[in-house]
Order: sequence, then structure tokens, then C-alpha cells
Amino acid sequence: MQIKYDSFSTAYKQPFGAVCRKTRLRFHLQVGAQAPVTAVALCIVQDGQWTHEQVVAMHVTAPNRYTASFSPTVSGLYFYYFRVATAMDTVYYGCRNGGLGGVGVQYADRQQVQMYQLTVLKSHDPLPEWYRHGVGYQIFVDRFCNGNPDGHVNAPKPNSFLYGHLTDRPMYIRNADHQVLRWDFYGGNLRGITEKLPYLQALGVTILYLTPIFKAASNHRYDTGDFMKIDPVLGTLADFDQLVTALHRAGMHLILDGVFDHVGVDSRYFNQAGHYDTIGAAQSRTSPYYPWFTFKSYPNDYESWWGVQDLPTVDKTNASYRQFIYGGTDSVIDYWTRRGVDGWRLDVADELPDDFIAGIRQTLDHYPDRVLIGEVWEDASHKIAYGKRRHYLEGGGLQAVMNYPLRQLIINVLSGSLTPADWWGQLMTLKENYPRSTFRFNFNNLGSHDTPRILTMLQNDRQRLRLAFQLLLTLPGVPCLYYGDEAGMTGGKDPDNRAFFPWWHVDAGLLRFVTDWIHWRRQHPWLTTAAFRPFYLGTYGIGYCYWQADHCVLIAVNVSATAHSVTAADLHLAGLPANVATSVQQHLVAQSLTVNQCKIVENFT
Repeated sequence: MQIKYDSFSTAYKQPFGAVCRKTRLRFHLQVGAQAPVTAVALCIVQDGQWTHEQVVAMHVTAPNRYTASFSPTVSGLYFYYFRVATAMDTVYYGCRNGGLGGVGVQYADRQQVQMYQLTVLKSHDPLPEWYRHGVGYQIFVDRFCNGNPDGHVNAPKPNSFLYGHLTDRPMYIRNADHQVLRWDFYGGNLRGITEKLPYLQALGVTILYLTPIFKAASNHRYDTGDFMKIDPVLGTLADFDQLVTALHRAGMHLILDGVFDHVGVDSRYFNQAGHYDTIGAAQSRTSPYYPWFTFKSYPNDYESWWGVQDLPTVDKTNASYRQFIYGGTDSVIDYWTRRGVDGWRLDVADELPDDFIAGIRQTLDHYPDRVLIGEVWEDASHKIAYGKRRHYLEGGGLQAVMNYPLRQLIINVLSGSLTPADWWGQLMTLKENYPRSTFRFNFNNLGSHDTPRILTMLQNDRQRLRLAFQLLLTLPGVPCLYYGDEAGMTGGKDPDNRAFFPWWHVDAGLLRFVTDWIHWRRQHPWLTTAAFRPFYLGTYGIGYCYWQADHCVLIAVNVSATAHSVTAADLHLAGLPANVATSVQQHLVAQSLTVNQCKIVENFT
């Protein structure tokens, strides 16, 4: 039996990708069988209701072509496959192993079928224009720039150490239990960011994303001590206000890191060491903060983030905590957003209940043109955390996530561990699974404070690094650079990826290259609304097109270690409109793609 279906193609499913509830979808299946076909069915399962299949009969609409319609009534995920019965046997058709969309495979056993995903939204989420057309830059504040004229470090913390030279590599001083004994600081501060705004403007950056800036014991500040205070090492509230004013005056925007799953053991709320003037949860069961935490055996055994005792986990279902974070007029979200914060990135979004995220979003929506981004490392459309399906992107929650899957696709295809065909299939699956606005405006990155540096990931190959930047700055999404990558910084896993910015030794050639490509991106704002489709070239190249009424761009990248002359047989252009596919062939066939070449053709149709 021959069955044909391709979830990427509107010849088999309309409309493509994620849809709003009550949208009418049409599915088409091509069936060729020697024995007479007795029944063809579309089988649909709503997420979590695995024993309740909805069977929709498919009817013949053309020779060997069967069609059915389906309208999802509620938001969430649906999964589907096809069942074809003949007088001889019954076969099933589902997606390929790993949940990939596109062309699927036949299964003889129903229990082995992998089902296609259908993402259904409550509503489409808008995003502010400044974000949609922006270029981001992530700063680990302690490691960027010290803006004090004499270079002194603000308010050094007790039981910490300062590096003797800014060129020193970062390190941890740990005890036998791997706990950090003394936190290390270089002295970067908010004034330093303000001082470097001209550099960032020249680079083309329009959005700053700062790692946590609130008072804490560590240098990274994911162990919040006081959500309402700027860490004195970074400066004062006046320094913060001055930064916000200067950013906005420069036409730039600010995203802060919101760490709401846990706090520091040395915090106003837990106060194990008694450093704060409040009565913390670890000091008394009568503390107003005591209900925020879950103690197994009071006071020293408590729930903590991944078992790290320095990070007591907060009960996100607690009404008082919710009021504090987002519910009240003086909540954390309200207070800082009123002071000019343009968006929030939620740390470890997997640890936050969906209704907690929705509460933050509702508060943020009181302010115009704000954005809410989540830290999710996987495909966020179907993420399961702690046994529960997450509904981050179905409307009213996160508007975008940090696009670690795209980062991995870029690294893997450039390092040779992923074939161009598999790169294409995985990218198309993300395009299919995500809401259109999410796919177009995810917060893309090549690295962050949680990953090794991109140059290190690419084995210090600077030509591949340039390709990585070209991909970041030409693929759909809002590109975000990790501070210093444009300067050629290297570094392995934490803390080596958190060295001080080498202002004294910037790779000038790389900086010019990245600047040129950021400006190319900003000079093509129409990319955010144009149609987009990737393709691939045999075993050696990847490519993609953008097109709309009066603009188009073709991009082709040789990711192999040898030059290739493009042949018509190399081009796999499934899904491109006929006129676009013809133009791609005209501009690529017989052309040579040299090693590490990214070829761009504008207005090619």
C-alpha cells in the first residue's frame, strides 16, 4: 500500500501549522492500494485523553485522494494519525520517530504509531513593534564594564574576592561538597552599561537584556536577596534610573531577568544567616514569609531548586507570594515596570505554574508595548514539566521563549553533526509547532550565561563563527548576542563563559563583520512580515527564502568542508511557490559555493 501525506504542505493540510480554536482544518491523504480500500479515517486525540479517539471518516474527492475536515473546539495540543483499511489488512500512517512533521511513515501496529502534533491557540498574541524589529544584547552586568572613573568596585561584599586583573579567568572557590565558599567579582556596574551605550548603538543593538540586578549574595544574582533593591555592587537606584533614561533617549529598550521560582538562602524572605532586619522563614514559623516555603524538617531541611540549598524554592501557589510578585499595585512587576522596564525574561519558566505566568502577563498587559519571554530550553509548544503539559504559548502567557533549539540547529549543522536534510526537517517542525508570532519573534541566541561560548563550541573556527552570526541575523526571530561574542570571546562551561569583556583586545575584524550584519538585518524590517521557507542543497548546504509583494531575499550557505557547484538535483525546494522555486534554481544552479560561503541574493524573483 502506498500512502502519501506531508504536514508541511498545504496540498495535504490547510492551513499550515498552529491554528486558533474553531478553525476549520482540511486534511488530504493520497492512498494507492492493490486491494479495494474499505475505509479511510483521520484519528484525532486531544492531549491527555489518550483513550478517547475522535474518528473522522475521510471521503473520496479525487482518484485515490481522501479528504476530511476537523475544527478543534478548545485550545491545547491535539495529535492525529490516519487509518486505512482494505479487504486484506489495516495500516496506519503517522509522523516519523521523534515527532517530526512533514512526510511520515506507515505503521503496521497501532501501538507503534507516532502521531502528528497540532497546536491550537486561544488567541494570537501581539508583540510590540520595538521588540519585533529589535536586536538584543545580553549583559552579565558584573562582567561588562565598570563605569566608575577610578575603577573602584562599588560596595564590595563580605566573604568575597575581587580579581586582581580584568584579564583573569573566572573561577569558583568551592568546598568538598562543591559549594561556593567565596563569590568572585570583577566590578562591572550599571554606570558601565550607560557608558558603553554609544558602543552598543554603533553595533546596532536596540534591546538590552540584563541578568539579575537585584540585591543578592552571588555575582550572578539568581539567588535574590531583595526584589525591591538594586544590588549595591551594581550601583544605586539613581544609576538604574539614569540607565533607563539614557536607553530610552537612545531609542533602546530594557528587558530584566525575573527570578521568581526561588530566592537566596541569605535573603530578606528566608534570612537563614540573619543579615536582614526582617524575620525570615528560617528564623520563625510566625514569619510572614514562612508560608512561602516548604520545609521537610524545620528549619534546615527544605525544598530548594534542584537540591541546591542556597536556593530555597518558593511555593508559587501561595496567594501572598503571588500578590507580592504581580498581584498588588506595589508588586515587583508593577514597581519596576513603572520605572521604565520594557519587558521581562522569566528564569526557569518550567518551574512556574501556567497560571502564575498568566498572572504576570495580565499585570504586564496594563502597560503598553511590554513583552514577556520565558527561559525554555526545548520546543516550548509541547513541553512537559513535572508531569504536566505546559501551555506557555497558546495565548495570554509567554509571548516568546529563548530559542535554544535554533541555537542547537545552527551549531549542529555547522559542526557537521546534523545533515542539511535533518536541519531542514527540524526547522520546519519548529515552524509547524509554534504559533506564527512565536516562530517569527522568538528570542534567538548563539549562547548565554548558561552555555559555553559559541566560538568555543565551534572549536575556535572563526570562519564558522562568522557563518553562525550570519545565520543568527538572517533567520526568523529576534536575534540576541551574548556580550563579547562579537569581540571574539571564548569560554567553556560556567564560569569560564563569564569572563570580563576584553575592551583592551577586541577582534576588530569580527566586530566590523557582526556590525555590518546587524545593520543589514535592521535595514530589512520587512523580513518580519514576509513569507519564509527553508530548503537544503544535497548533503552540503542549507538555504531559505523570504518573499512578499515587493521584496525577496535568497540565502544559501555551504556548511561542508569543500566547495560545490550547485546542480538542479541538489536543490530540495519542497513548499516553495513555483515562481520562487524557479528563481532559486536560476540563481543557484551552476553557481559555485565556496567553503564557509553565505550567498545572499536580493530581489531575485
